[in-house]
Formats: sequence, structure tokens, C-alpha cells
Amino acid sequence: MRPALRLLATAVPTALLLAACNPMRAERPAPERYPAAPSRTEAPLVGALIDLPIGSGTRAAVLRESAGLQQCMAQLTAARVTFRPVPDRTNTATCGLTAGGVLGPDMGTVARMTPGDIEMTCQTALALSIWRRQSLEPAAREILGSDVVQIDHMGAYACRNVNNGGVSNRVSAHSQAAALDFAGVRLRDGRRISVARDWAGDAPEARFLRRIRDDACRIFGTVLSPDYNGVHADHLHLEATDTRFCR
Repeated sequence: MRPALRLLATAVPTALLLAACNPMRAERPAPERYPAAPSRTEAPLVGALIDLPIGSGTRAAVLRESAGLQQCMAQLTAARVTFRPVPDRTNTATCGLTAGGVLGPDMGTVARMTPGDIEMTCQTALALSIWRRQSLEPAAREILGSDVVQIDHMGAYACRNVNNGGVSNRVSAHSQAAALDFAGVRLRDGRRISVARDWAGDAPEARFLRRIRDDACRIFGTVLSPDYNGVHADHLHLEATDTRFCR
């Protein structure tokens, strides 16, 4: 055998032996085609409250999830409800706004508030969003056979006492933008339903209004209707506070 070939025959087995004994030269396993699932537990999604059916714990959940402005806004944002926070302010000794903002369109529904862009507390916005998605809109489809396209209201913030300063000196929840006065709805088929005209009797319109009043009592702290007094003959007072009164 030629010297060069003899040297090559000796070198090759030696190199293979050294590679087998050297862990740094060991062949690495092929990478997995699909990465392993993360071992940590994913955080629960926020925003689920607005899309949950109304139950015995809904009112308490509203209070809990609106305890902080950022927490409350997270619920609204995840449910595609437009809400722009505004700085806290004090207008008088009894009037102002804390942990509030401007409620805009709910991009998860068709109906729009009229007038739009309402200033209110975030707690009120959260309660209102649950009510419209889980009560008002489905009740209209079930009882009236048409979708709601417009929600009419009389506003939220008003620096005044209850009953518009009549015989009471108690400060209204409106003075803190913590209540909305609901007047009625317009349906896709063109019908208009109003508390002032349609509350009395047993027609579908009256049954619809009573249904959404009863559902509101499971979401808001205080709900007042025409059954309460003449001051509320034309609207539902929906108050998102830590109270408990429904009539």
C-alpha cells in the first residue's frame, strides 16, 4: 500500500473514535416541528361580563368590576364598547364626576344611543352595556319581533336634587353622572316605543318595557319607572350605585 493511502486509512478510524468520545461534537437532535404548549396558565379574558346572561350575581359583578377605572375600562374595551375617560372634576359641593368618561358607540351591537357621546361614570357605562346587550335588544327581538336601532334617553349628568328639586333636598345620582334616564327605542321596522305612551296595558310594547325594567333591577342599584311616581311617567331612571331599590 502506498504511504499516503496507509496514512489516510489510519487517520479516518482515529477521527471517528475521537468524535464519538467528544460530547461537544455529538449530533444535536432535530428541532421539533411544533413548539410545546406553554406550561403557564393563561390569564382569563376580560370583557366576559358584558356578554354573560343576567343572573343573581350580575349586580354584584358590576360593582366589583367597576371598583377601579382601569379595571372597568378593560371590561368595556374587551367588549368593544367605546369609552373615553375624562379627568375627575368637582363642579359644586355636590356635583361633579369621578372615574368617568364619555360613552360612545357599542361596536358589538347595531343600536346607537341618541343623543350620542354621553358623559357618565364608568360603572354606569358598564351596567348600561350589560342591560342593552342582555335585556333590551334580545327582548325587542323576542317580544316585538324587530331589532332595536336607536335608544332614546334624556341624559345622565345634571347638577340637581332628586325630582328636579321639587319637594326633596336629597342630591340626585345625576349630579354625579351615575344615572341615565331611558325614554324609549326605535325599531328597525320603523316603530317607536316610548315609556310615556306604551307603559300602561298589556300590549307587546308594555310587556317589553316591563321586561327590561325588571331586568334592569338585577343590574343597577336603583331603578325607577312610572310605577314609582308621576315624575317618572315618561322614563326609566337607571342608577348605577351601591343601592337597592326597584319599582
